[in-house]
Amino acid sequence: MIAFSRRVAQWQRENGRHTLPWQNTQDPYRIWLSEIMLQQTQVATVIPYYERFLAKFPTVADLAAADEGEVMALWAGLGYYTRARNLHACARQVVSDWGGRFPPTAADIETLPGIGRSTAAAIAAFAYGERSPILDGNVKRVFARHFGIEGDPTKRAVEQRMWAIAHAEVPADGPDAADEMRRYTQGLMDLGATLCTRGDPDCGRCPVRESCVALREARQHELPTPRERKTVPERHTGMLVIEKAGEILLQRRPSPGIWGGLWSLPEFADGDPAQACRVLGVAPAETIRLPVFSHTFTHFKLHIEPWHVQAGSLDLREGDHPQVWLPSAELADAALPAPVKKLLGGLFGHNDLFRP
Repeated sequence: MIAFSRRVAQWQRENGRHTLPWQNTQDPYRIWLSEIMLQQTQVATVIPYYERFLAKFPTVADLAAADEGEVMALWAGLGYYTRARNLHACARQVVSDWGGRFPPTAADIETLPGIGRSTAAAIAAFAYGERSPILDGNVKRVFARHFGIEGDPTKRAVEQRMWAIAHAEVPADGPDAADEMRRYTQGLMDLGATLCTRGDPDCGRCPVRESCVALREARQHELPTPRERKTVPERHTGMLVIEKAGEILLQRRPSPGIWGGLWSLPEFADGDPAQACRVLGVAPAETIRLPVFSHTFTHFKLHIEPWHVQAGSLDLREGDHPQVWLPSAELADAALPAPVKKLLGGLFGHNDLFRP
């Protein structure tokens, strides 16, 4: 039977994705930017962010020279904000330690902030044709099904077995090895994203179906082995939408931490918005309770109780968090967490706050 990697690469040439904005380039900066954005985020969500980032920061030097606030503002809404901070730190290290050029090997790329083993290999494969295997979430699903690997792929023993297979299946060296590696790497990603999907795999169109263990044993919905479900902790917080003359009071979130470096609304925990206002130095002229809503993070679920406060007299006490009064018309361009954008967009009727 034709080698697994060759079948995947050939399928990618004929049926894979070829028009994504970060494809058809060997520029490691553009490739790196897309790989970081695509971590735990869907392609359709990433595309507008990717295009805005490149328009603002066309080179790694431009990104390195940017203020962190500019970076966070463009990232706001994409989630997993540690990625944005690492992105900025990585750009600065590429400029300071590598003369503005990305390192030429996966091993060196992996030393940069925010870049793990699989991401480094993907960048090296696409930019330099390096024969380094990848093993992201989609590839783990493809391998678990095709090679019949049981066990939670996040467990070290299972993951190590998958890495061994990933190394063994790298295309052979030869005159076209670089192109074959790029096709194979992209093909694995495309398979996981378009055919070997989590819920409804399209086995009939899969290029490696003839050797797939899960298809042969009708176990597509058993593999990969699901993670053990854990109870998701729940937290509660109150938020104050304090308005004065058409401006909203925002506080910068501490970094590191949840939403670190972003501007958000003042929070309180004791359920008394009047007391929270007094602590801030705000005398409310009117206070309206808004509907409670929830936002789910990776490790917990946050229930938010918002209050709209029309401020009367002010004697602001900044405390530990920098503050700013922002006109409501400028909220769309502010570095706000996604749930805060949703709240303010609905409250003030700004449809552009809901843009991806």
